Amino acid sequence: MLSEDIENRGEKSRGNNSNSSVAYAVEDRKTKWTSWLIPFFVVANVAVFVIEMYVNNCPKHIKNRDFVPVHERKCVARFLGRFSFQPLRENPLFGPSSSTLEKLGALNWTKVVHQHQGWRLVSCMWLHAGIIHLLANMLSIIFIGIRLEQHFGFVLIGIIYLLSGFGGSILSSLFIRNHISVGASGALFGLLGAMLSELITNWSIYTNKIAALLTLLVIVVVNLAVGILPHVDNFAHIGGFLTGFLLGFVLLPHPQFGWIKRRNLPEAVRVKSKYKAYQYVLWVVSLILLIAGFTVGLVMLFRGVNGYDRCHWCRYLSCVPTSRWKCDES
Repeated sequence: MLSEDIENRGEKSRGNNSNSSVAYAVEDRKTKWTSWLIPFFVVANVAVFVIEMYVNNCPKHIKNRDFVPVHERKCVARFLGRFSFQPLRENPLFGPSSSTLEKLGALNWTKVVHQHQGWRLVSCMWLHAGIIHLLANMLSIIFIGIRLEQHFGFVLIGIIYLLSGFGGSILSSLFIRNHISVGASGALFGLLGAMLSELITNWSIYTNKIAALLTLLVIVVVNLAVGILPHVDNFAHIGGFLTGFLLGFVLLPHPQFGWIKRRNLPEAVRVKSKYKAYQYVLWVVSLILLIAGFTVGLVMLFRGVNGYDRCHWCRYLSCVPTSRWKCDES
């Protein structure tokens, strides 16, 4: 991942018979795949944002807001016509109104639980609050996702992306009731989590592994720290990260070298197991945690359980009040 260098592993038997000498090196982990799914996801997100702005039609709808002062009824970038943005006072991210996002499938606890619109747990990850929000997520997904897809293929990375976004939506809706939530951040953090667990479970094949681990940890911590600012759904970040982290142990372990090359190696250096013992342990534990997490999360959600009732201190995971801002603790 962060370091594509592969350690050389080998054994050499000393003796006069040259056939008894074995020297080998680990070949590249896998033939690189052509990345097409992540670019497709990016194009899909951009297309959905264009649809958002078309439906929003700021010039038409803002004229009907008699309760808003006339000087505040001005769309941003009015030369774009119906694609112009809501006033910055309403949406500083250069995007549509919250009512438009809610209409198109934003995550809303009341609609999910009481109006049985569970599909919002998936639809919200394709919507974005503004062009700044969209660009930040898409650039990160391109940088991280394409490299992952090239190494592991579109099937595994597609599963991680979609399930991480879903996991982020579940955790978000357990704690956030009075606001809508949109964005692909849960899926993005899932890819980050998968990168970290992939590095851990395939630890022995990397060089510069400590540097790679520290770099990943810094990236994750910094991004999660941004989530404690107000109006940022850090629960979607955390839920997506945990889902991707566990999925990495389940979907991304690399077989032992002796297993891959077993037909070309002497009997003495062949291995009988495809994976190492600790990889099997991580696989089983992660799979159990994933199934339990999704099951418990969905049951709690559709029973209307408020996450804050079970975890009072969790409010500080999403917003930390300071002298500059207050947090909506509801």
